[in-house]
Amino acid sequence: MGCTFMKDPNKKIPEFKRGESWRYKRIKQNWRKPKGIDNKMRLQLKGWPPIVKIGYRKSKKVRGLHPSGLVEILVYSVKDLEHLNPSMHAVRISGRLGLKKKLEILKEARKRGLRVLNAPSEVKP
Repeated sequence: MGCTFMKDPNKKIPEFKRGESWRYKRIKQNWRKPKGIDNKMRLQLKGWPPIVKIGYRKSKKVRGLHPSGLVEILVYSVKDLEHLNPSMHAVRISGRLGLKKKLEILKEARKRGLRVLNAPSEVKP
């Protein structure tokens, strides 16, 4: 029998760090599963950081959404803004574009009431 309760959409997920990365400068903080025979993280001892487990997963309704609750849409041209809904979508302007085209997209997005996640720094309010 599966669980019938709804997972909390706003729950905080811990920042999973690689074991001992806080101790040694040569070890990056990106996640690696602990596999050592005496590894304290693998044994999930009290006082050690949490490891990645399925229970930390978010509900399907909010998985993959921007923290604002909007769906991120990557935009390459003004034409891509045509069918977007301001209450559902947030716009991320492609980094491959030049400043002139970014400004055109920004102007059109603001006219349509869309939220731009990465507005060019020349015009940020």
